[in-house]
Amino acid sequence: MSAPVYAHLGGISGVVYDQATNLPLRGVNVQLTGLGKAALTNELGQFRFDGLVAAPYKVELSHLGFKALIIDVIVHDDKVTFLKTALTNAPVELSEVVVSSQRAHDQQLISSLDIKLRPIVNSQEILRLVPGLFIGQHAGGGKAEQIFLRGFDLDHGTDIRLTVDGMPVNMVSHAHGQGYADLHFVIPELVEGADFKKGPYTTEKGNLATAGWVDFRTKTALDHSFVKLEAGQYNTYRAVAGLDLLGQKGRAKNQSAYLASEYSYSDSYFDNPQHFKRLNVMGKYHGHLAPNTNLTLTGSTFWSKWNHSGQVPDRAIESGLIGFFGSVDPSEGGETSRTNFNAQLVTVTPRNHSIKNQFFYSNYNFELYSNFTFFKEDSINGDQIRQKEHRNLFGYNGSYSTQTYVGKSRWTTTLGAQYRQDITHHTELSHTKNRTETLNRIKFGNVNEINAAAYADELIQFSDHFTLNAGVRLDYFRSQYEGLLPVTATTKRATQAIVSPKLNLYYTFNPSLQLYLNTGKGFHSNDARVVVAQDGRQILPGAYGSDLGVIFKPFPKLLVNAAAWYLWLQQEFVYVGDEGVVEPSGRSRREGIDVSVRYQLTKNLYADVDLNTAKPRAIDAETGQNYLPLAPTFTSTGGLSLQTRSGLNGSIRYRYMGDRPANEDNSIVAKGYFVTDLQANYTKRSYNIGLSIQNLFNTRWKETQFATESRLPGEAAPVDEIHFTPGTPFFARLSLTYSW
Repeated sequence: MSAPVYAHLGGISGVVYDQATNLPLRGVNVQLTGLGKAALTNELGQFRFDGLVAAPYKVELSHLGFKALIIDVIVHDDKVTFLKTALTNAPVELSEVVVSSQRAHDQQLISSLDIKLRPIVNSQEILRLVPGLFIGQHAGGGKAEQIFLRGFDLDHGTDIRLTVDGMPVNMVSHAHGQGYADLHFVIPELVEGADFKKGPYTTEKGNLATAGWVDFRTKTALDHSFVKLEAGQYNTYRAVAGLDLLGQKGRAKNQSAYLASEYSYSDSYFDNPQHFKRLNVMGKYHGHLAPNTNLTLTGSTFWSKWNHSGQVPDRAIESGLIGFFGSVDPSEGGETSRTNFNAQLVTVTPRNHSIKNQFFYSNYNFELYSNFTFFKEDSINGDQIRQKEHRNLFGYNGSYSTQTYVGKSRWTTTLGAQYRQDITHHTELSHTKNRTETLNRIKFGNVNEINAAAYADELIQFSDHFTLNAGVRLDYFRSQYEGLLPVTATTKRATQAIVSPKLNLYYTFNPSLQLYLNTGKGFHSNDARVVVAQDGRQILPGAYGSDLGVIFKPFPKLLVNAAAWYLWLQQEFVYVGDEGVVEPSGRSRREGIDVSVRYQLTKNLYADVDLNTAKPRAIDAETGQNYLPLAPTFTSTGGLSLQTRSGLNGSIRYRYMGDRPANEDNSIVAKGYFVTDLQANYTKRSYNIGLSIQNLFNTRWKETQFATESRLPGEAAPVDEIHFTPGTPFFARLSLTYSW
């Protein structure tokens, strides 16, 4: 005789919280010790193990920057044991970092380490969280930074997609340049982390994500209220305050809210004072509408106004016409503002399906006065230009994710939809004089641009070793430009679509070694004024890339991430916003190697170094005439960071950019630089004293450089040579923070 036998299996489920804020922790590594079973907490901090035989178990929880925890649990037949666990902050231990097969596609080991060890002290450091990313400021602190990454001079964001809490930063069809990304509306002290990936390999990320993408995450809650005061050289002052509005009573109800503000003023180090002013205000609310649904609301407003000295030619310094920090046209400057609203709703169903909805809106204003060529075009009034626009930006991001098991493999399916619309009013390029007189309007009109997208993404974990990610997205663009000048008083429209497939493979040998191959197609859109001029043809050129990389820990306290990469771009048409003309740039190819190393020297001392090489070339040009102007070929950053239990912490860091071609035949060279910065803090429970020094050794360097043809007063003919903005000299600031 025979009879069927049914196993009465149980399970373990739970929620993990941050003890300081009582908010759920996403991405906590949860392991059943000795069984090889592991899980990651979801958006609501939840995890679950099913199909467990009734027996005692050890559950191990670990998360970077938190104290690891081991819990003894007994599983009974037909019952799911529930755990509610809080993790406490702890010093970073590199030995606890695990190369995870559970989140091979999106693990952020390097950025998670850096944000814990190198607190952000100014707005520039926000972007420098990405290894290999360099920035340059050439308009006095108020204009968006020029960005360099992976052999690209990205201008102000043409080929890198920047978001804050999922809300877009880049402005398409911008008055100054395509993809213009001004991050100055973010208060540095409120940045909790930065997720990034280099290359066009993430299905969720669409337009502009060719060299890569970065999503900055602001804090959901404040650990405590604080006030921070700063004062430094060059008449520099800054005040920041953050108020926890709900306190412990709110946390007990799974709610949090805070209000923060920042005001900055500086005359800066130029001979002509900047009179730079910036004001930021931000508020954020987080709460649970239901046990499995949370809502996050964020509102912010930002305003900035400044004067700047612009780029100056080498010959003006050499002749003694001006000093190294002088100006040819001291009337340059600008004013900008941005007001944002962002609503995010996340639901995790009892079957662990994740539904995300996000709605965002921005009202944006921009006015910039520049003079790049001085008296080349107008020998009487000069060549000053005004670029100006008013913009309303609104959109939606939504996704639905579900997990299913097929045999021993886990399939995570994500379907998403995205919508963005930019409506500008009086986008302008004009020839001006002294920022007061309009001499001639060159471009003047309204832009109405829509980008709608849908995508599907599949993440398959075949085993504890092998993971595959495949995805495809479809982007549709409708571009409209209404010319308002008498000679161009017409409205033109154009549409085009593009399909972008992705395929990523990961093989995790053990918790110390992982190999990966990323491949994918991306794109960046072009200015609506170019699109309608081309009748929608060839205005969404593809970018095809691949990364072959490794993440490994040869020793418990050493982490290495290295990749060889390749990126090929099709023909594109580039709108030169400073001149109002269209230039074809042809096809291009970039290849290189990225290496990032993080090492814990002692219990309190950490070292890091990033090395990045690139060989950028134009494909259709002759050899010797095929250099890509200003594209970096070798960069490196690194430093030492100290964290002690006594309260002393800080870092000393360097930035190096090698010489690079400034024009197509490399006859004009943009000189490299090596700059060192210092940050030191003494922290106690209720206060912090900080010292920040930029350019510790007072190196004379050129922060941004361009090969420009210009004419100075009295010159008979224009001269083509390096024009530059001087980099920061020795610049010290003291800060005092009080918290309660």
